[in-house]
Amino acid sequence: MSTTTLTHVSALSRLGHALSDDTRTRILLALRDGPARPSALAGELGVSKQVMSNQLACLRGCGLVTTTAEGRNVWYALADPRLGQTLGELLELTLTIDPDCCSAAGCTCA
Repeated sequence: MSTTTLTHVSALSRLGHALSDDTRTRILLALRDGPARPSALAGELGVSKQVMSNQLACLRGCGLVTTTAEGRNVWYALADPRLGQTLGELLELTLTIDPDCCSAAGCTCA
């Protein structure tokens, strides 16, 4: 059995904190498709630019997203490509445990 340290616990707690907010979770899921600008994410998710800015700052603080400046644009991406894969697997597990969490016909999140 591996040794669990307080650092491990802290890292998982940051991920849990990020996923505890629907908007942050939706941002992480959207970034599985690739980097995006905040304005595009705000439009896609139907939130204000201020809300998007606040949530992206939180995700950066948690170490889950990174930024790349390109001229006047800033692109956000998942900090590690494995995070996208892990989120997909976590979503599949959630649907296995609770298949009624979204209708089978209307669920496009997997």
